[in-house]
Amino acid sequence: MRGVTILGSTGSVGVNTLDVIARHREELRAVALTAHGNDARLFDQCLEHRPDLAVLVDAVAAERLRERLRSAGLTTRVLAGTAALEEAARHPQADCIMAAIVGAAGLLPTLAAARSGKRLLLANKESLVMSGQLLIEAARSSGTQLIPIDSEHNAIFQCVAPVATGTRPQGVRRIILTASGGPFLGTPADKLARVTPAEACAHPNWVMGRKISVDSATLMNKGLELIEACWLFGLGADDVEIVVHPQSVVHSMVEYVDGSVLAQLGNPDMRTPIAHALSWPQRCESGVESLDLVRLGRMTFEAPDLGRFPCLALAQRAARTGGSAPTILNAANEAAVHAFLEGRLNFTAIPVVIEGVLNRVASGPVRSLDAILSADAVAREAAAEAIARLEGAAHGPVAGACA
Repeated sequence: MRGVTILGSTGSVGVNTLDVIARHREELRAVALTAHGNDARLFDQCLEHRPDLAVLVDAVAAERLRERLRSAGLTTRVLAGTAALEEAARHPQADCIMAAIVGAAGLLPTLAAARSGKRLLLANKESLVMSGQLLIEAARSSGTQLIPIDSEHNAIFQCVAPVATGTRPQGVRRIILTASGGPFLGTPADKLARVTPAEACAHPNWVMGRKISVDSATLMNKGLELIEACWLFGLGADDVEIVVHPQSVVHSMVEYVDGSVLAQLGNPDMRTPIAHALSWPQRCESGVESLDLVRLGRMTFEAPDLGRFPCLALAQRAARTGGSAPTILNAANEAAVHAFLEGRLNFTAIPVVIEGVLNRVASGPVRSLDAILSADAVAREAAAEAIARLEGAAHGPVAGACA
């Protein structure tokens, strides 16, 4: 029996992780579950999985959960606050930790997981984008085994021989990350300024949270994944190519120096990489439907249009700059996406904000957690000022700026 801690159990990755665990109750058990404030869903998860520990960042929500669990006769211990997330990451009965908290909020608990010496299933790409060197060094020092959960990076992991985290696999010429292109792949450029948050969150292939859905629509998600791939596999930014693959069946490819290209294929379902990581080096049933290549009919690939989707170019720029540039990029993107989802910014203003912050906030060396948190704070302040300026513009937020 292997114990699993899930940081972010009420999100899409967390829910899928619990689905896989439920299929293998004799081998897997959820020992700690955490969420930000969704006590209703966390209560249902506790009823089904009976974890030892449940954590909610929101103290009021935690008290509600505590009372409901007590009334239901469950002995699950409930803690509140961000520090409790790190305690969940260190849970003594956990053999592996699913790091699935979205955004910069997952940085500290993911670093705690990297220091734990346990298996770390990494779905929080932002922690590597913000603090790649610190996270990789923490995993190496503690002996933590890091297995990526993003379908693209898990595909790469499956296509290369196991090597130390952050080490370039032998014989690899380049990595090819595939991108679905999101919901606006065929949308005329002059219409992008008027798309709504609901439209941006309607991904054609994947069921994801709102923030990552918007990132997919802008292609920023692929830019963040490029940075993540560089850290995971010891590559430079120019060693990673992005191709648009609308069918989302080839999850990524690895080209070797002898001309061989290995790819991992499967239906677009997060339970595949989750099941792979939970059972590695073995395999276990995930509940995912078999891939029917005949029914699929064809697979297509094309280069991304950086003119229509400049967020990818901005991420490539940050990756090549290095230092705190990826941290600055991530902070600006999170702020801009949040404003878009609240209706305060139009879709095409998202890269305008990010580029402005990258131009204004200088990149510096990243040698400590304090330096990362400082760069993040400065970038968020600059992004807030840029968003306020755009909100106050006479004609609204730069409609059509990216057309």
